[in-house]
This record gives sequence, structure tokens and C-alpha cells, in this order.
Amino acid sequence: MTEVQKQFKKTRIAPTPSGYLHLGNIYSFALTASLAEKTGAQILLRIDDMDRDRVNKDYIQDIFDTLNFMEIPWHEGPMNLNDFEREYSQMQRLPLYEEAISQLAAAEALFACNCSRSQIRLSSSDDTYPGTCRLKNISLYAKDACLRLKTDERLGLSVNNLTTNGVKALLPAAMKDFVVQKKDGYPAYQLASLVDDIHFGVDLVVRGQDLWNSTLAQQYLGLKLEATPFQKINFYHHALLTDKGGVKLSKSAGDTSVRYLRQYGFKPADIYAKIGRMLGLKEPVNNWRQLAISPLN
Repeated sequence: MTEVQKQFKKTRIAPTPSGYLHLGNIYSFALTASLAEKTGAQILLRIDDMDRDRVNKDYIQDIFDTLNFMEIPWHEGPMNLNDFEREYSQMQRLPLYEEAISQLAAAEALFACNCSRSQIRLSSSDDTYPGTCRLKNISLYAKDACLRLKTDERLGLSVNNLTTNGVKALLPAAMKDFVVQKKDGYPAYQLASLVDDIHFGVDLVVRGQDLWNSTLAQQYLGLKLEATPFQKINFYHHALLTDKGGVKLSKSAGDTSVRYLRQYGFKPADIYAKIGRMLGLKEPVNNWRQLAISPLN
């Protein structure tokens, strides 16, 4: 990647409190902090807690503990658990998500689907939604039904990245008719993330390569919502940190969590050095600036 020339107003660190933060999260956050520093962007801490079945206060507290321990900065957002629950939980922004759903419904861009995941798997070898409910005319207000966006895989999408404006792509098959409202009535990740980025004025998003499909889904959704600010966001999709077997790190793998390593006496410099070795960096690493800058230049 060439030296970044663009200037931005705001980027975000957006963890999901579904497990303890691991080394892969720290790598992504370090890249975010480095790019923010190089481009003049402020950093928003945005905790995505809309998956209500998996949210755990211990995991939310771990976000603050880990960011502070690893000395990764942020300039906007909650400073502690109470602050988050009082002012920054996504539950506080439900009216914004509901407004987006209403806009899509008014444009007849949605349909209701009562398929279970197991039913979809029986009809699709790769979990791609087969369009089962698209023509059933199920009420958008039906119980135990999610809301899906009607998609057209022929619609061209354009994604801005740090060095190239307008990377052309099509919506992948895996995102066909993707969910925008879950069966529990809460917004799905794609919609909540897009609405939040617009609400907070984010213009730079740093995320892993595994979220490229999500970026395309959100670009598609942005077009349907006529969300011009989202179309102008720049993205950087970084390589993933993997274990020795080449498998991406997971929050369920406790031995790669910062919490686990802290319990065994690791200091921040030790953890950054460990990530640097996992990345195969030749120069020694002991802080987030050294970790992040090395892969970018």
C-alpha cells in the first residue's frame, strides 16, 4: 500500500461484545489508530451491541480494559460501561434504525421471511438464501419473520478505498436478499452499522478482508436508502491475523485473548511483539504505532 495522502474527519473502532477481545482485534484497532493519526481523523469507539442474545457486560467491560491496557486511543464515545449503557448503546439509536426500515418499506424494497437457518441450509449447499419467501407476500409485521432487502445482483457497486476511488464490484451471491431486520425485531448488522456510520459522520472504515462482502452489502443498502454520505466513505480492508494453521482468530479461542495473556503476565509490549511475530515482521515491535506502520509502508 502506498503512502496515504487523503485526510479524513472520523474513523471508528467498532467491536462486538460477544467474547473477549483477541489479538486479531488489537491488530485491526492498531491499524485504525495508525491511519487516524496519519490522516488527521478522530477515532470513535462504537460498540455494536445489537445482538442482544450474545451481549455480555463482562465482554463490554473487557473492551475498555483492553483498549486502555494496550494504550489504543479514542476521542469520542463511551469511556466506561456506565457511560456506554447510558448514552452510547445501540439501543439508544433504535428510532434511527426504525426510520431506515420504514423508508425501505415505503419504497417496497423489503419482504418478510419466516425461513429458519436449517431450512435455508437444506435448500442451499453454501447457505446462500434461495429466495424462498420473496413471492409469498408475508406481512412485514408477521411474528417470527425477519425482513430481507430485495436485491438485484446485476446492480453495479462502487467502493472507495485509500488509494483508489470507485472500485467496481457486484453484490456477491452470499448477500442475496440479505436480512435488514431480525426476527426479534432488532436491526441486523448491515443496517445498524450503516446507519451508525452516517449518524456519527464516519468517513474512514478500517476492517478485515473477511468483511468485504459486508462492505458490498452496505453499499447496496446505501443506494436503496439514498444515503449519499455513506457512498463517500473510504474503506481499508486489511489482511487477517491467523493462527499457525492459517485459521483466522476467533473470540471463542481464549488463548489468543488479551485478557488471557494479561493473566499470564504479558505486558502491552509483549503482546505487540507477539502480533508482530505472527505477521512475520522483521523489525521488533513493542507498541501500536510500530505494529501498524510496518505493514502499511
